[in-house]
Amino acid sequence: MTVDPFARDHAPAMPFLDLLPTERVRTGLVVRDKADLVDQLAGLLADGGETGVVRDAIAARERLGTTGLGHGVAIPHGRSATIGEARAAFVRLATPIDFGADDNRPVDLIAALIVPAHFTDQHLRLLAELAELFSDTAITSALRAAPDAPSLRALLQRGMRAEDAGIRA
Repeated sequence: MTVDPFARDHAPAMPFLDLLPTERVRTGLVVRDKADLVDQLAGLLADGGETGVVRDAIAARERLGTTGLGHGVAIPHGRSATIGEARAAFVRLATPIDFGADDNRPVDLIAALIVPAHFTDQHLRLLAELAELFSDTAITSALRAAPDAPSLRALLQRGMRAEDAGIRA
């Protein structure tokens, strides 16, 4: 697929949940370290043979600086000219890992994104949406207590609806 490098992101805002099908939500994910997590996220976000492209995009972004927000939350993300549409994954780790967050707290809640290279504005809106959501400790506590992936996604949905309405969940 050829992507126009001069194309601008004029698409309407696409909420995180629209990019997050149930099959890309995991609880109890076991990883050894940050590199292993990036590999597994690439597998979740890839469509067909794109695993290497997704891994490279996320790893390149992490080399610029950690995407660990603090409070046990990270938003690893990347952009690629070979990705045709934005995709998301959400995982809760079985055991928190070091992610290099500024607060030095290990990470256990991860929202991951891969977007086409020209989706600059949409990408920034998605990151802002997630940062706002995960700044609410009641939401992150509930996500940590969710018994399974469907419950986890339902909590994300409820939290994002509350955020859209201007109230805290």
